[in-house]
Amino acid sequence: MNGHSPASSQEITQICLLAGKIILQNGGETYRVEDTMVRIATAYGIESSHSFVTPTGIIFAVDGSSQMTRLIRISERSTNLHKVSQVNDISRRIGSGNLEAHEAHLLLKEIDASASAYPVWLQVLAAAVASGCFLIMFKGGWHDFFPVFVAGGAAYWFLVTLHRIVPIKFFAEFIAALLIGTLSVLFVRYGFGFDLDKIIIGSVMPLVPGLHITAAVRDLMAGHLVSGLSKGAEAFLTAFAIGSGIAAVLSIY
Repeated sequence: MNGHSPASSQEITQICLLAGKIILQNGGETYRVEDTMVRIATAYGIESSHSFVTPTGIIFAVDGSSQMTRLIRISERSTNLHKVSQVNDISRRIGSGNLEAHEAHLLLKEIDASASAYPVWLQVLAAAVASGCFLIMFKGGWHDFFPVFVAGGAAYWFLVTLHRIVPIKFFAEFIAALLIGTLSVLFVRYGFGFDLDKIIIGSVMPLVPGLHITAAVRDLMAGHLVSGLSKGAEAFLTAFAIGSGIAAVLSIY
């Protein structure tokens, strides 16, 4: 039992599912979710457990107990690696025998209920600064920094706001890309910007699904074909929505 006091199989199952749910909802890889759930179960004395994870659901089962098979539906996913790190820390404490089941359950509930690590205004500011930095990285001129700063920040704010109103991810990304294209064209037309291509490229970079692509490749390499392909398809659709929004503006311009 690794120094833990006895806990019911139902409570251990709830802990495993909650830990897996937090990791999956906040940008963790599929193999990390499965490994964390099995390690927690083993640390609490369940030697034989099984988990099956896809981007939209988690199934966890304990051998020898037909009543200990549970399913969790994952409907929303975002990127918050701080929460993933917190769950990993709790998992390590459980594995070393320093955290009882009821304490771990309470900590995981607090992490799940906590808000985003950073307020929206700070995320928008970071997106704006990152857009300007990408502009310089792609050999753009400093004279285009202000247009990229404004377009990148405005588009990210619009993406977050629209996604709360219309919870259709790809639609929000398409409209945000339209805004970037429109602002970039206006800046160049009225003399505030000079290199339209570099302004657009720098502004869209905060929207590019880099983490999803990385997670898809890592899942494929780990043998999780269903999750890898589905995450890859999600990244492709995001890239398609961004490209379509920019193309729609340029076709008019």
